[in-house]
Amino acid sequence: MLTRFGAYLAATAAEGGRRRVVTRFAVTSITGLALAALGPTVASATVFSGSGCAQVNIIVARASTEAQGQGITGNLATQVQNASAQTVSTEAVVYPATLNNYASSESQGVTNAKQELASAVSSCPGQKQVLMGYSQGANVVLDVVTGNAEVRPSTVVGPAPAASLSHVAAIVGFGDPGNIVKQAWDLGTDTSTNGIFPRSSAQLHALTNFGAAASTRSWCDTGDPFCASGNNLNTHLTYLNRYQNAAATFVLGRIGG
Repeated sequence: MLTRFGAYLAATAAEGGRRRVVTRFAVTSITGLALAALGPTVASATVFSGSGCAQVNIIVARASTEAQGQGITGNLATQVQNASAQTVSTEAVVYPATLNNYASSESQGVTNAKQELASAVSSCPGQKQVLMGYSQGANVVLDVVTGNAEVRPSTVVGPAPAASLSHVAAIVGFGDPGNIVKQAWDLGTDTSTNGIFPRSSAQLHALTNFGAAASTRSWCDTGDPFCASGNNLNTHLTYLNRYQNAAATFVLGRIGG
């Protein structure tokens, strides 16, 4: 595990710089959608400008080394918001998203995501909740369901209570380091190699009980250093080029358009 985590840190030393390139310039998906980079969304700020509760709320956990806000996954949240016939608010998970103390950072992400979910459910009990995450953020949003024992923090953060999870209509992740291949919620080209922090059978059972086969989609492609233990960092950085439209369609289907 220490060797694999060392490889994680070495490979991601360049991730910050390369990701800034990705977020600074527009990239084009295979379907021709221009993903012009958005400025960082203010933490916990809502885009929904109406009074009361939006019908849908999206909680976004950014990738490792991205500035506080929604990061590039905000492009997906905005696409869903613009395409939905419903009112949609968005907010960002507040957490370090650092690599040097990954377990602590990811734990803070899970803790904050759980708090944001609980607050949204309490304030707007009729609202449908969506969780989105990229890289470490994907690790965070799936661990809201399973707890984060797989990253081996000094103190494990447990899963969100069932009362909160029952309001979650959809979860989408990209490049999740906790990936286990051949699960019902897995998409992408990787079918043979687990992530660097593979979840346990108990965690997979929690996802199954949550209904992840229907509600969750997690994309991982062969060669990704983190979700597939590969050596192609560019694969890890470019999921939205390939899968943003598919993810948006999935979320819209889950929330009812």
